[in-house]
Amino acid sequence: MMTIHIMNCFTCNARPPSTLRTGLVCALVETDQGLVLIDTGPGLEDYAHPTGMLRLFKIVTDIPLNPQEAAVNQVRRLGFRPEDVRHIILTHMHFDHCGGLPDFPWAKVHLHRREFEAFTGPWRRWTDMAYVRRHIAHGPDWALYDDAGERWYDFDAIRLPFEPEMWLVPLHGHTRGLCGVAAKLEQGWFFNASDAGAVSNNVTPAWLIRLVLGPHDGRLRQFLAAHPEVHLTNAHMEPAYFEHPVL
Repeated sequence: MMTIHIMNCFTCNARPPSTLRTGLVCALVETDQGLVLIDTGPGLEDYAHPTGMLRLFKIVTDIPLNPQEAAVNQVRRLGFRPEDVRHIILTHMHFDHCGGLPDFPWAKVHLHRREFEAFTGPWRRWTDMAYVRRHIAHGPDWALYDDAGERWYDFDAIRLPFEPEMWLVPLHGHTRGLCGVAAKLEQGWFFNASDAGAVSNNVTPAWLIRLVLGPHDGRLRQFLAAHPEVHLTNAHMEPAYFEHPVL
């Protein structure tokens, strides 16, 4: 049976008058190839020496910047060694999703080729400002994926080399290569749709979803309603979500 540990790896709260409180969903998955980490949150170096983008976020939002939220520290608290994390799957490469890569320099990093090219190439849109080049300065071992004509439910998808089943689900828009990640549970599925929508709340304005998150929110809401066997999460969830940390 696959066990999935849900971790909040980046608390980021809206400032008043909004009351929205969120944490960043990272998932530690027990597979046939050892531990697989889905997204990393910021890393230890980000807490010690915040990047310009992280400092900007701290001005715009309320961020405690607690290094205990770093994935590497949470892996230890779960009773594992950081070295047990053999693979990392990235939904996309914004600073709050991949900043912890240097904390796991031995891990193979899996992501869509379009996202890797967006990160390493010239900026083409304003959301590319959230890419921080130092997060790959250690030279990760990459596994890059292209669309392969496969399907997970009615989504285009790419099968990942793990058991139980895991899939990359292209949901490009928020970034040029963003993907959701689906993992088979004993009953149903876990599906991290990352920043492709805000289906977990009805607070995020429609204009902000269109401007920042991309075109998939409506489809994801319809999918969630039609498939109760799928545990769907977005990247940024309210604190209550993290009260049940094991799937």
